[in-house]
Amino acid sequence: MKSLLTAIALGFAMLAPAAQAERLKDLASIAGVRENQLMGYGLVVGLDGSGDQTTQTPFTIQSVASMLQQLGVTLPSGSQLQLRNVAAVMVTTSLPAFAQPGQQLDVTVSSLGNARSLRGGTLLMTPLKGADGQIYGMAQGNLVVGGVGAQAPGGGASTVVNHLSVGRISNGATVERAVPTALGEGGQIRLELKNADFATTSRVVTAINNRFGAGIAYALDGRVIRVTSPAASDQRVAFIGQLEELDVQPATLPAKVIMNARTGSVVMNQSVTLQACAISHGNLQVSVAADTQVSQPGPLSGGQTAVTQPGSVDIQQAPGKVLQLQAGAQLADVVKALNAIGASPQDLLAILQAMKASGALRAELEII
Repeated sequence: MKSLLTAIALGFAMLAPAAQAERLKDLASIAGVRENQLMGYGLVVGLDGSGDQTTQTPFTIQSVASMLQQLGVTLPSGSQLQLRNVAAVMVTTSLPAFAQPGQQLDVTVSSLGNARSLRGGTLLMTPLKGADGQIYGMAQGNLVVGGVGAQAPGGGASTVVNHLSVGRISNGATVERAVPTALGEGGQIRLELKNADFATTSRVVTAINNRFGAGIAYALDGRVIRVTSPAASDQRVAFIGQLEELDVQPATLPAKVIMNARTGSVVMNQSVTLQACAISHGNLQVSVAADTQVSQPGPLSGGQTAVTQPGSVDIQQAPGKVLQLQAGAQLADVVKALNAIGASPQDLLAILQAMKASGALRAELEII
C-alpha cells in the first residue's frame, strides 16, 4: 500500500507539465448533435434447452402466444406451453446523430427472464422505440455471446466462463426513421463546454474571434457560446470542422479531491494545496482470543475432567506520529507526507475529511 501511494506521488510529480492546448472538440460539443437511446422487447429462439423456465416467466408464454396468433396460428384453449428454447429479452442500442433510414446499428441483447444462456440463439424481429414511443429501428439476427458454459448430465457440476445472458448482434438493427437535427438554424450554432468554466469560455471566444473575425462568437454564460455560422449547409459543415480543430488552452482545473468510500480510492488533481497544519496518525489494535484448557482432577478425588476456555483481551497501540506540513504544499508533498506516516487509503479518507473540516485543505471534497 505504501508503494502504491509513493507511485502516485512520483507520478504526479513527474507527469505534471504546464497546461497544454487542447482541441475545441475535446472541450465542447455542439448543441443538438447527440445520440438517442433506443429500446425494444423481443424473443430469442433456437436455444438448446437453455431458455426461460416458463413456469416462472409467464410473460414469455404470453409473448409467444401473441406472436403465433399474429402469424395465423391459433393455440387450443387451455394449452400449457413448455418452451425451453425461447427467452424473453430486452434489445438496446443508440441512434447516432444524423443517422438516416437504412443505416445499420449494433445492438445488445439482454435476457429478461431466467434463461441460462443465449448462446446460439436468434433474435426475432424487434421494433426499437425512442423516449417518445415512436419506432426508429428494427432489430433481428443471430447473437454472438462471448461466454461459454457446460453442465454435467443430471444437474451435476457446472462451469461458466464470462457472461452467458447478454449477447450482441453486429449490424443487427436497421434505422427506419431519422431524427431531425436543427443544426445551424437561424445562421447560428451553440457550443456547450463539457465542464462549465468562465475562464475557459472566455478563451474559447477569443480563439474563435481571432481565427474567424471579431464578433463571430460570444458567450451566453459560463458554459454556452453562440457562434455565427454560414447559411449554406456545405459551408457550415466545413466551418464546424475548422472550428473543432481550434487549439484552446483550458483554464486550470479547480482543486478537487474525489473519495470512494466503498473502495477506499482517493484521487486528487494537481491544484490541491494545503494551509499549514499538523497530522497525527496512530494505530490501535484490539485482539480478543479464547484459549482452550483442560482441567484434570487429582487422583481418587472423585472429580471430573472439564474443558475451559478462558478469554484474553490484548490492546496494542503503535506510537503516534505527528507530521507538520507547510502552507502551500502541493499534491506531491501531500501524498508523500501521508505516505510517510503509513496512511492507507482508508486512513486517507478520515485524514482528508478532518483536514477539510479544519480548513487546512484547499480543495473541494467529494465522496462518491
